[in-house]
Amino acid sequence: MERTMKCFIIYIGILLAAQSCGPTTRHLQSGDLLFQVGKNSGMEQAIKAATGRSKTPDFTHVGIVVVRDGADSVLEATSEGGVRMTSLKEFLQRAAPDIKGRPLVVAKRLRDTAGLAASLQHAAACIGLPYDYAFRHGNGRYYCSELVWENYRTPDGERRFPARPMNFRAQDGTMPQFWIELFEQLGEPIPEGEPGTNPNDMACDPQLQEVGRWF
Repeated sequence: MERTMKCFIIYIGILLAAQSCGPTTRHLQSGDLLFQVGKNSGMEQAIKAATGRSKTPDFTHVGIVVVRDGADSVLEATSEGGVRMTSLKEFLQRAAPDIKGRPLVVAKRLRDTAGLAASLQHAAACIGLPYDYAFRHGNGRYYCSELVWENYRTPDGERRFPARPMNFRAQDGTMPQFWIELFEQLGEPIPEGEPGTNPNDMACDPQLQEVGRWF
């Protein structure tokens, strides 16, 4: 009897642990933002070097949850495909894993969702537009947090998230070679100090509250 009870307690513990590993996807809502720690590509490393904080995780990408017909998709701007709709499964698979193999992704939601439906419509209208490698707003191209910044607006048309002077330099003040080579190829100067956004700053905005994570 005692052994049976011990086995039962262990089983319940395992079950509860499994249930606590990540959010239940049915709790996601259209308009939630998914902040992702990307895998170690050259761009991911350069973004981390420029926007990383003294905490972990350092987010390098953000996408918008779209719930349609009971399925969760992610509207995002990626360097691989521009502005596109991606399955939630693919989005999670592209994230860097934690030490237990779980995707480093956090879901956050606006505390005030007034005007969100219109914001989503405007963001969806950007599908098919190219990725903004130049990181300059108003050029008909979008990088990930720029897609959110440009389209998430209050009912009176004001942008919800602030733009701040962009930093491309590493913490030691040097310019990563990735940015030097990228902007040489573009034939444009690095927009150091020009207004822009990044996922790490956006994730810390007090307008957002965490509603789940996968790690």
